[in-house]
Formats: sequence, C-alpha cells, structure tokens
Amino acid sequence: MHHHLIHAGLVAGLALGLSACGKRADTAAVAPAATVTSADADAFVADFNQRARELGKYYASAQWLQSTYITDDSQLIASKYGEQFLEFNFNQGQAAKPFYALKDLKPDTARALTLIKLGTVAPSDPANRSKLATVLSDMEANYGKGQWCRKNASGNDECLSLPQIEDIVNNIDGKRKPEEIAEAWAGWHATAKPIRDDYQNFVGLYNGAARESGYADAGEWWRGGYDMSPADFSAETERLWSQMKPLYDALHCHVRAKLNARYGDAVVPKAGPIPAHLLGNMWAQQWANLYPLVEPYKGVSDLDVSAVLKRQRDAELKTLLAGYKGKPSAVDVAEMEHKADAVFAEKMTRTAEDFYTSLGMPKLPDSFWTKSMLVKPRDRDVVCHASAWPMDGQDDVRIKQCIQPDEESLTTIHHELGHIYYYLLYKDQPTVFQGGAHDGFHEAIGDTVTLSLTPSHLQKIGLVKDAKADQKAVINSQMKLALDKITFLPWGKLVDQWRWKVFSGEVAPADYNKAWWKLREEYQGVAPPLARSEEDFDPGAKYHIPGNTPYTRYFLSFVVQFQFHKALCEAAGFTGPLHECDIYGNKAAGEKFMAMLAAGQSRPWPETLEKLTGTKQMDASAILEYFAPLKTYLEAQNQGQSCGWSLPADPLAAASGS
Repeated sequence: MHHHLIHAGLVAGLALGLSACGKRADTAAVAPAATVTSADADAFVADFNQRARELGKYYASAQWLQSTYITDDSQLIASKYGEQFLEFNFNQGQAAKPFYALKDLKPDTARALTLIKLGTVAPSDPANRSKLATVLSDMEANYGKGQWCRKNASGNDECLSLPQIEDIVNNIDGKRKPEEIAEAWAGWHATAKPIRDDYQNFVGLYNGAARESGYADAGEWWRGGYDMSPADFSAETERLWSQMKPLYDALHCHVRAKLNARYGDAVVPKAGPIPAHLLGNMWAQQWANLYPLVEPYKGVSDLDVSAVLKRQRDAELKTLLAGYKGKPSAVDVAEMEHKADAVFAEKMTRTAEDFYTSLGMPKLPDSFWTKSMLVKPRDRDVVCHASAWPMDGQDDVRIKQCIQPDEESLTTIHHELGHIYYYLLYKDQPTVFQGGAHDGFHEAIGDTVTLSLTPSHLQKIGLVKDAKADQKAVINSQMKLALDKITFLPWGKLVDQWRWKVFSGEVAPADYNKAWWKLREEYQGVAPPLARSEEDFDPGAKYHIPGNTPYTRYFLSFVVQFQFHKALCEAAGFTGPLHECDIYGNKAAGEKFMAMLAAGQSRPWPETLEKLTGTKQMDASAILEYFAPLKTYLEAQNQGQSCGWSLPADPLAAASGS
C-alpha cells in the first residue's frame, strides 16, 4: 500500500516528532531535578501539549507546502521547520528527564511522559539537527521530482512521472510485453540512485540521536513504541507472519503457475522467485491488477469496478465538451479533462465520506473540501503519494492524493478517510494522546471500512452490475481481495526488516541493495527483472524509505483490520460468513468504532483492542477465517504443483528466465 500520514501520534513517540515543531524551540521551565514533584510533572505535560499543538501547525504547513509545491523555496522552508522541530524535541526531551523517576505520577501523566520520551529523540548537536533536517528534506524532494526520461514511439524525448510510469508497470489491460515493463520498472528505480549516499548519512545522524536517548540504534527505538519491549515486538511480528505464511505461499504458487502458463519458462520459472515487474505493481506489493489473469471462474461475476469508474469520469468530460461554445483548442480540451478529473475525484471522495457518516460519524469539515489536493495539478511538481494530514490537531484535516478513476484510488480514498476520521474523533484528547492506539491501528481504520465494500455493497452504489452470491462468485471475490491483502503481508514486514538491519549495522552500506533483494526473495518470493548492483538503491524507490515513515504499521494493520471487522460485524448482529458482512448504515457498529477512535493513544493498545474485540492480543485467526473458502480453492488448484521457491545464490541477479 502507499499511504503516509503526518499526525500527532505517528509511532507512539515518533508522533510528536512530526507535530511538535514551529517558531520557538525554548524548553518549559521546570524545577531542578532534586525538587521536582508530581504536580511539576502534570504542569510540564500540560505545557508540552499546548506548545506541541501550537508549534505543530507551522511544521504541518511547511510540510504541506513542500509536498504540494515542490520548489527550492518550499524545500528550504520545510528543512528549516524540520530543524526547529528537532530542536524542540531535543529540548523537551531533556526537560522531561527529571520526571521519569517519580513514583507517584498520575496514570495519564506517566503515560504522557512515556510517549514524550519516545517522541523527543533528536540530535543534541544543533549542527547535526540541521544536517538531519536537510537530508530528510532533500530525499523527499528527490522522490517527488523523480522522472524517467526516454524516447517515445515518435522518437521524441519525453519524461514520465511516477503515475505515468506506473501505468506501464501496472499493465492493467495485460497487453504490454515483459521487456517494456522491465524498462519502465528500471526507469523508476533509477530515480533513487542519487540518494544512496544521502541515506547512509541519514542513518548515521538518526542512529546518533537514538543512541543519545539510550537506544542501541534507531530500529530499537522504533520497536519500542508498542507497549512492549523491542525484543518482544520483533517476536510478535514473526509470530503473526508465521500464522499467515501458508496462505501467502499457496497464493504465490497459484499466481506463479498462471504467469508461467502465460509467459513461458523463459520469462517466469516454474519453481523460482517470480520476476518482480510482472505482478502488476511497481513494488510487487499488491497484485490486484493480475486479477483478469487469475480469475477463478470466468464470466461468473463482473467485478471490474475500474471500468465503471472510468466510464463515469468520461461522462463528466463529455458533458463539459458538449457545453463548450465553439471548437475547443488542445489547451481547452486539456483544461476540461483536468476539470472532469477534479469533479469526479470529489464525487469518489464523497462516496467514501458517505460510508463513514452512515455509521454515525460527522460530515467532513467544509475546509477539507477547499484545502485538500484531490488531483495532480497541471502546473507543478507534487508528491502524489496519498497521505492524510492533521494540520492543527482540530478540524483542519486534509488528504493529498492524485485520484484516478479506478478501484485502487477508490479504496485508497476510503483508507485515507480512516485516518481523517481518527483525527476528528480524537481531537479532544491532549496533543500527546492524539494518535493511534498503536500506529497499526491508524492504518487499519480505513481498511476495516473497505472490507465492507463487498460485491453486494458495490452493486448498491452502482459500481457492480450483478453481485452473485454463489460459491463460484465468492471465490472470485476472495481471489480479487487476496491479491490486495494477502500479497501485501510479506512486503509489509520486510521493509522495516531491512531498515532495522541497516540501523543496527548488520547490513553495511556496501550491501544495501544485496540485503534488500535477499529479503524480498526470502519473504515475497520475487526477484529483480534485471541484474542489479550496489550502484542502485532500490529501497529508495519506495516512498517510505526517503520519507522515513515506519512501515511495520501496515503489516500490523492488515492483521488487526480483520479483527476489527469481525468485532464490528458481531456488534451489528451479523451472523453469516465473515466475508459477506457489510456494516454500512449500522449505528451500533458505528458507536463501538467511534468509541475506540475517540480514545486515541490515551491507553496502552491491548486495552483499546480488548474493548472492541474482547482480546488483548493481535491475532491472524480472523484473516484466516475470512479467506477460508479461498484457501480450500488454492489447495485444490495447487495439487501437482511444485510450490515454494529456492533462493538464488546471488540476490542481485536477474530472475532466472527474465
């Protein structure tokens, strides 16, 4: 998935890192360490909350400006506010230290101080804070400006942005040749080469800050934000993956066989990793674009939502063209196409809003509609990576997304609005508690809603014609969703596995790319389409690496969203198979959902999880229950297949057969 957010609670304390910054960086006045009391601690936390909220407005605005107007000037402004936020973090972290040893703290104050400690990691040296802010700004800007330049069919030079390159790699119509897709794949991945040295510098600065705060490295710091020890958290993620790996392996085996049948042994090996460019996604993280190739029962049900959305958008354009007086020029047509895109993007967003309001949640603020960026502007570079933004800790909430008339964009809008409604429902919490119970919760809210976008629901809103409910239709629907949900799981885990190894020093800079592909081959069973080298920096071609956004949150969200879905379906009184449940319009489910959202991160996540689901443990049993029909189908289809894959001797070698 491709979702980044800036809010007051990123990773239990990284949260404050992204909101607590602004014009001033002075510290709160506190009593000397020997004389501090619990009342002093209460006053410190109250002061911190006020400053963090106020200063965060400036930082959020600077980041928004950089992402929606990529220029040298916006980079400079974002870098400066980033530096000030790091200074604020460092000073507040120092000021909080005398309170950690107090034994008579109020529970809320104790939790707030824990989150502040996690969230105020920053270099102590002002020069290093400046360097860290600059390198982060530079890496993000490089991603946003990335282009692949080539000769087009007419022999003219053309430069393609990421969405245009993705059109080739996604290969939605299935007509592009593997070598054409590989060329586009390599073109985008080459855009990350310039930041390889930047990333090495970033790691040194970031690790230095973590060590100054008592962590072994930045990876240990990140893993410490889950109300358990870093070591226990590592074990927990491995336990969850082991529960789900058999289902992924079965799906991988089936998809590889289908790709082999289509392209032959020379392109897709029968027993090795799958070439990464042939899975319908730039990063091979979700394979939904392969659905036409692997559709279990052809013609049983029409699930082509993208085609319907495209027709509806084209109808908008047709209306605009019909209303134009005279013959439009090429510029006029381009302007009307952009207007049609904008009008339809808002319609798609209002469709998503309607789902949330049907549960009893409030309508989005008027400012959301005037300040969000819903389509790519025609006149400037922007970061198209979809993201949700809490600008002021109150009602100024926005999304930034280059919406396309397709199913992926519709799903992404529902996902991003999950963040937005989380912001709106916990806005009355103190700033330090404005975050997800853990960061996986924040990612899971919108995805929980999308699990109710069943074929019958899509038929109700006019996006599917005939939502049959027989077993063949169920398998088709499950296959389509599994290509989105199940295929993501190993990717969701390995991105931070790589970073943790880099932060710890287990992976040296000279082996960045080798270690990246070793993990991708081990977890995903995919290999590069072309030979790679350490001149490349393929991790940097994924936004979250230069954007420095932790990624395990997405892995966790794909587990807990099914737990949430099951609990909400039970609250709604639904008693059928889990995959048929649609909570749209159910106020009882909505009340339970909103109660969890309103708590933010004020309590340890196991308590919040228990209130909704009845258990304090994350568990994959709900996701396995949901996809049980598909698992049975895959086991039958894979009879006689050689499933699994052997790891290549050289992780950087091109996939055998490519």
